Amino acid sequence: MGWKKCVGTAGALISAAGLLALLAVMLLWWRGSSYGFAGRTAAILSATLFAAGALRSVPGWMRFWSREMEPELCFPGEPPHMLPRLFAAGLALDALFLLLVHLLRRLSGADTGFFEGLEFWTCLDSGHYLDIARDWYLSEGEWDRLVQLVFLPGYPLLIRLFMCLTGDALSAGLLTAALCFAAALCVLYRLLRLDAPHAQAMRTLRYLCILPGTFFFAAPMSESLFLLLTAACLFCARTGRWTRGCLLGGCAAFTRSLGLTLLVPLLFELISTAAKGAQPRGRVCAHFAALLLVPAGFGVYLLVNCRVSGNPFQFLIYQSEHWGQRTGWFFNTAAYQTEYAISCLGTNGTNLLGLWLPNLLACFGALAVIALSARRLRTSYLIWFFSYYLLAIGATWLLSAPRYLTVLFPIHMGLSALTARPCAERVVTLCGGALSLLYLCAFVLRWQVW
Repeated sequence: MGWKKCVGTAGALISAAGLLALLAVMLLWWRGSSYGFAGRTAAILSATLFAAGALRSVPGWMRFWSREMEPELCFPGEPPHMLPRLFAAGLALDALFLLLVHLLRRLSGADTGFFEGLEFWTCLDSGHYLDIARDWYLSEGEWDRLVQLVFLPGYPLLIRLFMCLTGDALSAGLLTAALCFAAALCVLYRLLRLDAPHAQAMRTLRYLCILPGTFFFAAPMSESLFLLLTAACLFCARTGRWTRGCLLGGCAAFTRSLGLTLLVPLLFELISTAAKGAQPRGRVCAHFAALLLVPAGFGVYLLVNCRVSGNPFQFLIYQSEHWGQRTGWFFNTAAYQTEYAISCLGTNGTNLLGLWLPNLLACFGALAVIALSARRLRTSYLIWFFSYYLLAIGATWLLSAPRYLTVLFPIHMGLSALTARPCAERVVTLCGGALSLLYLCAFVLRWQVW
């Protein structure tokens, strides 16, 4: 009883400290900001949703780190040949997106053939990744090529490997994305099945495949590889292959800087294991040491920066000078994007419908889903969501919120947990599919979809 009381007290202290910290930051921001009523209201709503989700996760956090052993879960009922079927479905969905983009472009007036039209996919950051795969990073030359140092090398190196098969960077990039996405569906299914029955796992994957922004997994960019590495990292850690999981986390951090946030769920899982005494102390210490593999992956990227430019943090300079991105607060993002959206009303419908509105829907929608489903999700995944969201959405000039959040599968897990009833599932499926098609059309029309 004394232990439970101690845990309850710790939870209350963590909740109070978190709320006070958020309130203090909000007050400092409020005093220094010049936003109008709409922007400030959006910021307050964003912070409130974030706080609601975080507070609802604290009781689970305390139980997760308590001495109580977790029940052994076993969910039978998996259909035969599930992984090959998922892999084939991933490849088919990828091909479908390529075909849909081609058909939509033909309807909008383009007269190129299918294979020639694949060049359209380089309108995103894809072109930067393909340049790096072909020529590596440049230490001198045009400014637009120098700033490519901000794109991490994990995905371009994989493209370079596949170029041995395809002969050119674009086809290698598309093939890499397709194979990584198909493999990610398989690994993510195995991860989901550790905590959920087959039907709920499939519902989560369905939402991953139909919600707006899924077409980014078909693009020659790092989303598919990052999804595969994060799912594989957590699956290996959850199933006892700890060092391998940390190594995969390091690969994720070598692919995208947000891979560093995997330290958070890994640390939570490790502390939970240590608190329950499920493993010898020496092995737990070795596992703590293995966590260093995650930042080591990003450290290799810093070495690349140093080798190319002489400064290991040159990418931060390029991000600030070329893209106007620095570290900020997620609620500030809600404020400026709301005001930009309002300013586009009646004057710039393409930016409103293609850029600001999808960004706002993605940011607020993710927070709402997590706030409602927090008590139904694994604590380590929840804390990962909050750390990832803080960094990704806190950028001072955020244009790609739907793309950044598409790979954050705790959102899809939460939505799946909230829609167990067939009626709710059908509504989300139909609405998500319709919005996804509209967002794809905005991408084809180049309405500032990034």
